[in-house]
Amino acid sequence: MTSRFARALSICCACGTAQASDNPAERYLNAHEAYAQATCPIADTDITHFVYFARDRDAVRGHPLLTSARFEGAQIMYPWRQLEPQRGVYDFSEIRADIAYLNSFGKMLFLQLQDASFNPDFKPVPDYLLDAAYGGGVTAQYLDTGEIEGWVAKRWSPEVQARFAALLDALGAEFDGVIAGINLQESIIGVSMETDPSFSPAPYAEALKTNMRALKTAFPSVTTLQYANFMPGEWLPWEDEGFLRGIYAFGEEIGVGLGAPDLMVQRKGQLNHALAMMHEQSFTAPLGIAVQDGNYIGQTNTQKRVTDRQNIVPLLHAFADDFLKVDYMFWSNQEPYFAEDVLPCMQGE
Repeated sequence: MTSRFARALSICCACGTAQASDNPAERYLNAHEAYAQATCPIADTDITHFVYFARDRDAVRGHPLLTSARFEGAQIMYPWRQLEPQRGVYDFSEIRADIAYLNSFGKMLFLQLQDASFNPDFKPVPDYLLDAAYGGGVTAQYLDTGEIEGWVAKRWSPEVQARFAALLDALGAEFDGVIAGINLQESIIGVSMETDPSFSPAPYAEALKTNMRALKTAFPSVTTLQYANFMPGEWLPWEDEGFLRGIYAFGEEIGVGLGAPDLMVQRKGQLNHALAMMHEQSFTAPLGIAVQDGNYIGQTNTQKRVTDRQNIVPLLHAFADDFLKVDYMFWSNQEPYFAEDVLPCMQGE
C-alpha cells in the first residue's frame, strides 16, 4: 500500500462493505475498459500538457519537452521555506531563472507551491513559522503504521493562513500574467484530531477555501488549481460529509480550478473521490490531472522500473480526455516511462 493512499484510508472510520453487484463504490471500476484500445500516436486535443519535475529543476535543462510542440512547459515545485527565508523577505530568484530558461524555448512555467512534505526530515515552511505565535507552524503527517511521513503547514491556523496569503500576494504581484498557472498541493493530509488537537475536519475544509480565495485574489489572470483528491473525515461514497464536494463547488464558484495527483483508473479510492467529482459534474473552472510516479504502471508513489510492460499512456490520456474532460495534464518526468512511453505517443503524429 502506497503512502498517499494509505493516508487516505487511515482517516476512514468505516469504509463499508457490499457485494460487487450492487456496490456504489465500484460503479466506475470498469470505466477504463472503454479506453483500452487507445493507441499511439495520441491525437492533439484541447488538453494542455506539462511535464512535472517536482523540485528537480536541473532536469529541465536540455529536456526533450523544450523542443516538443505537444508540451506547453514545465511544472516545478517550490517550497514555501525557500521562497520566504525570513518573515516578509522573499527570494524568487529560482522562479525567475526557470521562467527565463523556459521562455527562451517558447515554453511556460506552471508553479506548484509546496507547503507539505513527504519527508520526515523536511519541514516545508519558513523557520519563523515554527514559533509558538503560529502554533508551531507545521504538524507531522503520519502513516497508518504510526511513523512520521512528513510535515504539513497548519493550513487551518488563521495566523498561518495570513502568512500564506502574504506569500501568494507577493508571488502574484510579480508573476501573475507571466507564468502559465499555479497550483496548491493536495487536500489530503496525514493529520487527525488524535495526532494534532488543533485540527478538525470541518474547519480544515473551510481553511482550504480560504487559501483558494487568497490564491485567486493573488493570481486573477492565470490558471489557478487546488489539488483536491481526498478529505480528512470522510470516505466516499459511504461517508459523505460534503467536504470534498464542497471544495469542488467552491472552486467552480470562484473560478479556481480543481485537480488531483495520481491518475489511477482502476483504484476505487481515486475513482470515488477526485475522479468522480470531475466526471459527474460540469465545470467552467479548469480541471487538471497529474500522472505521477508509478502511474505509468498502474501504481503510485513508486520508483519501480518495469521493462516488460504495456504502454498505458494512450489509455490514461483517453480516460482523462473523455471520462474526466480535463483541461490540463501533468506528466511526471519518471524514467524510463517518460522517454519510452510518453514521448513516442506525443511525438508520433
